[in-house]
Order: sequence, then C-alpha cells, then structure tokens
Amino acid sequence: MKFLADENISTKVVNALRNKGIDIKPVKEFASSVSDETVLEIANKQNRILITFDNDFAELVFRRKIKVQGVILLKFVPKSTQQILEIIITVLATQTKIEGHFITG
Repeated sequence: MKFLADENISTKVVNALRNKGIDIKPVKEFASSVSDETVLEIANKQNRILITFDNDFAELVFRRKIKVQGVILLKFVPKSTQQILEIIITVLATQTKIEGHFITG
C-alpha cells in the first residue's frame, strides 16, 4: 500500500513511517496549499491512500461522492508524534481493507 500524507500530517510522522518501510509521501512534495479536491486527485493519480486529520474529506467522499483510493481520517487531538505513529501503525496492523474505503482512527 502507498500513502499520501495531508498537509496536517507532520514531516516527523512521514519520516518515521518511511523509516518503518512504509511508502508515504507528503502532499507538499506535489503541491502546496491546494484544495481538498486537488489532494484527492493527487492521491488517486498516485494510487495512494490519504492520511489526514481533516474532516472535510468525509464531506467530499460521502456527500459529493468523490472517488478515493482510500482515506484514513484521524479523529483525535494528538499529544505527540509518537501517538500519531502508534495509531497509524495500529490501523495498518489490523489488516483491515483500506483500499477503496474510508476509515477513522
């Protein structure tokens, strides 16, 4: 699986996930300050699952029916980079089908 980190996912988290062998790129590598629709376009073109803290993606996926490779919406107030990493790794370890789905963590 390949992932795209939204702008609200820190570089520290991206680098730590890369160090664990996860194929993840920050949206900042493709564009800066872009719309949520553009973020989803990038994710789709790159065949990447989006990881984000932004609830607006639920609106785009469920109400506007925008196609996605998959979304992991993190719904908590992070206390540390380590906490974010632990939750993402826990979600990935569950072996839940993420491709084509919208899941919350």
